[in-house]
Amino acid sequence: MTTGKLENNGVSGHIPAFDPPKKPLRNKYAIACSLLASLASILLGYDIGVMSGAIIYIKDNLKISDVQVELLVGSLAVFSLVGSAAAGRTSDWIGRRYTMVVASVIFFAGALLMGFATNYAFLMVGRFVAGVGVGYALMVAPVYTAEVSPASSRGFLTSFPEVFINAGILLGYVSNFAFSKLPTHLSWRFMLGVGAIPSVFLGLGVLAMPESPRWLVMQGRLGEARQVLNKTSDSLEEAQLRLSDIKEVAGIPENVNDDVVPVTERRRGAGEGVWRELFVSPTMAVRHILLTGLGIHFFQQATGIDTIVLYSPRIFEKAGITSDHKKLLCTVAVGFVKTLFILIATFTLDRFGRRKLLLSSVGGMIASMLLLAIALTIIDHSAHKVPWAVALSIAMVLAYVAFFSIGMGPITWVYSSEIFPLRLRATGCSMGVAANRVTSGVVSMTFLSLYKAMTIGGAFFLYTGIAVVAFIFFYTLMPETRGKTLEEMETLFGTFFKWRSTLREIEAKKQKMINNQLQMSCTDAKIAS
Repeated sequence: MTTGKLENNGVSGHIPAFDPPKKPLRNKYAIACSLLASLASILLGYDIGVMSGAIIYIKDNLKISDVQVELLVGSLAVFSLVGSAAAGRTSDWIGRRYTMVVASVIFFAGALLMGFATNYAFLMVGRFVAGVGVGYALMVAPVYTAEVSPASSRGFLTSFPEVFINAGILLGYVSNFAFSKLPTHLSWRFMLGVGAIPSVFLGLGVLAMPESPRWLVMQGRLGEARQVLNKTSDSLEEAQLRLSDIKEVAGIPENVNDDVVPVTERRRGAGEGVWRELFVSPTMAVRHILLTGLGIHFFQQATGIDTIVLYSPRIFEKAGITSDHKKLLCTVAVGFVKTLFILIATFTLDRFGRRKLLLSSVGGMIASMLLLAIALTIIDHSAHKVPWAVALSIAMVLAYVAFFSIGMGPITWVYSSEIFPLRLRATGCSMGVAANRVTSGVVSMTFLSLYKAMTIGGAFFLYTGIAVVAFIFFYTLMPETRGKTLEEMETLFGTFFKWRSTLREIEAKKQKMINNQLQMSCTDAKIAS
């Protein structure tokens, strides 16, 4: 901590505490840890991307109905609930690091089962196993990344899981295109089976990762936590401050600095106390955090992203593209655009903040979905091909995924992983993932039936309306969290629609403290002179 006193540099005095702060360089060790952890997210992305194309050949080879297609495509999201529900307790028990190993092993088995499936029932068993692995990966990767990240680059680093989800989707689309020329009974098996490869890299990558410093403190392993924080912080002073904050939340006295200290089960973050504090008797701050944490996950999926990603070949078919090869080529374009714009978001999250990007993202999604719905409705009601409407449909699909990827996609994982207090973080994030997967499953398993009942244009009009509700929710209830430490979050929440006045009070207190320190420093300077 700087004291704010004058330093004699031989020329003139200055107050170091109030000099303009230098922007810290990206912490390379924290970046490496986040990259390795985010490999877990490739598992979900690859499965989503590859299934969109594989289902064309599965339907033809196994002779399944559209209802069975919906169940096969959307079931992974529902099955992942088992993994995400178990991941919170597992990561508190064995640590974030080894929970990733569990995720990779389970998904590896699921990918092989799907690749060797001989019938629809066998394929659904593999889908279940892979879904459990995805649930584990979805919960633990953002939590681990948030806990190793310094505050200055937390948005940048915690957006990595979404980056890798998009990279996985792109790999899945490329795999579809690459194996599409094989015989029908082999093409989809290769597409699905190759998904085992990323899980191997994840399992090996874990060997080079440290454990989460927050989990280590909750286990009383202060010495190991201190070493990790020294490597993942922008300075030794920040590392010490982060350790002090975590110790305070964990209930460990500030003056206790032994390498290993005894901790109670309550401090470990496991047990009924967490569920009671989240759902039975939450404080106003926890209630507000839970509402926004679950809400952002719900709206991320309810606005229809999985219909675009999973059913893009169907959408392109409705728009007038009939060749399977051309449809799969268009999906590669979708994956490329998603990946490109998620990379842009990654480098702007900490510059522009969460709210600006999120609201801009949802606004763009509303406009692009509305135009897509109009174009598809015109095509649906025309007796002949309408080239401009076809072009508009393709353009709006690409615009929608671009707007989604620049805000709604990454910010969902960044925001939900940073707002929950340490004692509630693993369980709270697992509940967010559960809400995400339930909504994804419902949307994925109803899209074909929905557009048959109300036309494909009508389905996207519905998703546009949901996106409007999402915009209102985000604008009114979600405070900006950029630059706040994970341990400061509870002070931002609790007043719901009045969070802006709370933020002003917090900023006023900070300014008053700075003014007092400046006044004291000036007084010390006068005395010294």
